[in-house]
Amino acid sequence: MLFSVDVDRIGASHLNGPTLPPARAGGTFRRLVGAHVRPYFGRVLLGVVAMAVVAATTAVNAWLMEPVLDEVFVKRDASLLIIIPLAVIGIAAAKGIAGYLQSVIMNDVGQHIISDLQTRLFAHLMRADLAYYHETSSGQLTSRLTNDVSLLRGAVTTALTGIARDSLTLAFLIALMFYQDWRLALASFFVFPAAVWPIRRIGKRMRKVSTGAQNRAAELTAILTEAFQGIRHIKAYGMEEKETQRAAAAIDGLAALVNKAARVRSLSHPIMEVLGSLAIAIVIYYGGSQVIAGTTTPGTFFSFITALLLAYQPVKNLSNLNANLQEGLAAADRVFTVLDGEPRIRDRDKAAELTVRAGEIRFEDVSFAYGSAKNALNGVSLIVPAGKTAALVGPSGGGKSTIVNLIPRFYDPDGGRIRIDGADPAAVTLASLRRNIALVSQETGLFHDTIRANIAFGRSDASDADIRRAAQLAGADEFIGALPDGYESIVGERGAKLSGGQRQRLAIARALLRNAPILLLDEATSALDGESERQVQAALTELMRGRTTLIVAHRLSTVVDADVIYVIGDGRVVEHGRHAELVARGGLYARLYASQVAEERSQLVGLPPVAEARARA
Repeated sequence: MLFSVDVDRIGASHLNGPTLPPARAGGTFRRLVGAHVRPYFGRVLLGVVAMAVVAATTAVNAWLMEPVLDEVFVKRDASLLIIIPLAVIGIAAAKGIAGYLQSVIMNDVGQHIISDLQTRLFAHLMRADLAYYHETSSGQLTSRLTNDVSLLRGAVTTALTGIARDSLTLAFLIALMFYQDWRLALASFFVFPAAVWPIRRIGKRMRKVSTGAQNRAAELTAILTEAFQGIRHIKAYGMEEKETQRAAAAIDGLAALVNKAARVRSLSHPIMEVLGSLAIAIVIYYGGSQVIAGTTTPGTFFSFITALLLAYQPVKNLSNLNANLQEGLAAADRVFTVLDGEPRIRDRDKAAELTVRAGEIRFEDVSFAYGSAKNALNGVSLIVPAGKTAALVGPSGGGKSTIVNLIPRFYDPDGGRIRIDGADPAAVTLASLRRNIALVSQETGLFHDTIRANIAFGRSDASDADIRRAAQLAGADEFIGALPDGYESIVGERGAKLSGGQRQRLAIARALLRNAPILLLDEATSALDGESERQVQAALTELMRGRTTLIVAHRLSTVVDADVIYVIGDGRVVEHGRHAELVARGGLYARLYASQVAEERSQLVGLPPVAEARARA
């Protein structure tokens, strides 16, 4: 079990699992069996046959009580002293072999089912829209793949197998009881239908409590994920105690629900004890009277009561297994809720392959909003000329990154049109669209793997020579060679073992290796110091050569040579032109540029910008 998020920070809608009507339980079970068990029907059938052998041998053991008492102890038939012990050994061997086979077969099937479901869930999440990840915490998604699937594994491998085995055992024992004495069977049989009602009630309560516990587990997972990812800031602001309290509150809440689940599950034990004792008492009284009256033999009576006692355990098991099954079905509901979500960004029917010949990008009166928020873009029109460099600059929150995100269809525009060489990105396949685009952003997106694997990410067919050449062009080969393991060095989570400039140069090497005709640079140097930025800028110059490039930049000094600069403010194109034209125009760009120049000068002379401005005045 992992953890939870603060409702105020993530939003209640992401913490609460789906509210499901009681009727959904049967639908979830049918879906789980129909979609995921059916492919393994042959092995399941073999497992059921093995279960039937186990159940039959249990009933045969109870039946053997009749000849043991009537023939051996009453009639003193010595010949059976050899036959019956050998039969007991043979039955035990058959039961042991069948039990081993059913355990191995059903466990194997269960693990395959869970692996298939887990793989399907992960693949589905990989196809989900970027917006889905912005709306859902990574802790919630991790919980689906770990906590929920673990509970589902228990339901499939233990609960379903146990229910099948115990149901078959119960059926054979009941059949034996009716065979021995149908009147006595009817007199004691009330325990079985009487047990159904509490088992169902406990199962429903267990499902409800389990859903709450799984939600709390997901919350705890999100808290831990946030804490581990933000540990630097937690320590910097001295928030260790505060975060510990948050985690403790989530852990206590989860523990309370787990304890409640244990109490609900434990209700079945006293109920079954009372019902079982009533059935046994009735059988002893009624059956003993028949033996005394001579209407039945002691062997028949003891065979019957042995079957009854043996049947008591499967009934008790079924009540416990049903509670476990309800936990698993509650987890399945949450998993299926994710699987049922369809991405909005997907290939249209008969989508064509995109072939980029020149690489011109056009925005024609494009508008876009994130959910119910106000528009991030309001009628944006711009052109990125083929093979040229265009830059997007302007105040933070103006819509620059949104424009970049619309080109590879991370989102679709709400209005207007986007064209790449005249083709609508929504009318071509996502694979072909993104194959023609390389993205380098402030977040380098490095993985806990080798430098070689990180550079070759997206180009699994790249040769060692291709990887090394890309690193050389990106100015990364020198520092890679200085590492103890060279290209086999592990970069750490998110490239934690490298400096900011080194991480960015690896990202540029990855883009160079991709060799896409369209290049998107989203604040690629904004987090770097001056020296690192100069090194990375040189690598970017090599990367941009001959490509249609769109740059989002904070430092205007990095885009003064762009073929066209678009100033974006409040979701609109405020002005556009070349650097010299925009400075001469004296508009927003000129003011932003003058402000940055003043800031850079003040840093050189060691004065704050305001003090430097006053000194000049």
